[in-house]
Amino acid sequence: MKWEGKKQSSNVEDRRGKSSGGMGGGGLNPMMLGYLVKLLFSKTGLIIVGIIAIFSFATGTNPLTFIGNILGGGAQGFTTETNYTPTAEEDELAEFSATILGDTEVIWNQLIDNYREPTLVLFTGSVSSACGNASAATGPFYCPGDEKLYIDLSFFEEMEQSLNAPGDFAQAYVIAHEVGHHIQKILGITEEMDRLRGQVSQKEYNQYSVKLELQADFLAGVWAHHSQQLSGWLERGDLEEALNAANAIGDDRLQKQSTGRVVPDSFTHGTSAQRMKWFRKGFDTGDLKQGDTFSAVDL
Repeated sequence: MKWEGKKQSSNVEDRRGKSSGGMGGGGLNPMMLGYLVKLLFSKTGLIIVGIIAIFSFATGTNPLTFIGNILGGGAQGFTTETNYTPTAEEDELAEFSATILGDTEVIWNQLIDNYREPTLVLFTGSVSSACGNASAATGPFYCPGDEKLYIDLSFFEEMEQSLNAPGDFAQAYVIAHEVGHHIQKILGITEEMDRLRGQVSQKEYNQYSVKLELQADFLAGVWAHHSQQLSGWLERGDLEEALNAANAIGDDRLQKQSTGRVVPDSFTHGTSAQRMKWFRKGFDTGDLKQGDTFSAVDL
């Protein structure tokens, strides 16, 4: 892609070097632990511990969770800063990501009236969002609660080394896919999905989830279609990079690699063939009307 020198989005939060944690992350944050130690060895602390013990016994609540809520851990947890110095390669990826986000803003402002631009959050290790705490192992994700995209840039290295999906347009596809989820939030599709939770079986909900993800792939393709028409920045082999990435992260392929078997009822994102199909459909047509995966007879 010929992306260098193009305008970058200003809707970027750089949280690299800031680690977020809390009670929900599988252990006590060191800052919280220090606070608790001081509290427990005070007279007031002994009284509080007694009250918490009685409450926890009566309600079956994990006392650590209860303490975390009292201290304000909640979903946001704590944030600590480290002396983090990104490499030149990582800074280039940050610039690239901001450039791709900026281009999605140009395209979606043209295609959707009163478009609300999402924010891209760059983080390392772990991060706190309105959807809770997450680690880099979660992979890139979109949180409807704060309308932000979250990505640890090390994921791009994992794409290349572990998934065999290298290339800048493959990386652009990942960002555009998460922006696709933002489009779904704006259009009310995410809200409809939320209403289904608990009303249908897990198997049925998984099927809806697949349709949601495939639609995000389609929307990524729609962006790429219009972006190429406007800027002409794709080069030979770029489209193949994105299709290869879509193929690499299909549920069937990932399950086969990790467990040696495939369980279709547990799919939540779609097969490799489906993901490639819907991204390619969006790229070829650029027509939002053709992306209704929820009504499609054949995904």
